[in-house]
Amino acid sequence: MRQTVGMQIAIEPARQPDVEEMLRAGEQYALSVYPAEECFMLDIGELDRPGVTVWVARRDGVALGMATLVTGREFPELKRLFVHDHARGAGVAGDLLDVVEKHARDASAGVIRLETGDRSDAAVALYEKRGYRHIPRFGEYADSASSVCMELTL
Repeated sequence: MRQTVGMQIAIEPARQPDVEEMLRAGEQYALSVYPAEECFMLDIGELDRPGVTVWVARRDGVALGMATLVTGREFPELKRLFVHDHARGAGVAGDLLDVVEKHARDASAGVIRLETGDRSDAAVALYEKRGYRHIPRFGEYADSASSVCMELTL
């Protein structure tokens, strides 16, 4: 697992001010690009449920980004990957994905699935670069015209 110099990634609760700030920023972005009915983000209450793990990337105590993995389903699902604007381009998203993917592998998962939007070009490019492949829309995303679903075989 690669980690950017000086950055720590750890499992943390979602209910803390800087993590809640990231959640709000992600929601604001999504709602500026997609209609509300096509935004499928877990809310703060859902992030506290069993089977939901939240990782936060920090440098010098400052939250840079976060990612969530939902397990206990047919397949684990990556949710809420977000990196603050000031930390983009520094490898934070890749490091978060390294940690989430390792966790899924260690739990003997065969795949990780995710949903992102068709206007999230940077996200799609990142996932493609990491080996995620496009799959048919699944679950709650099946009827969402803007959803792009992807899967990584572990």
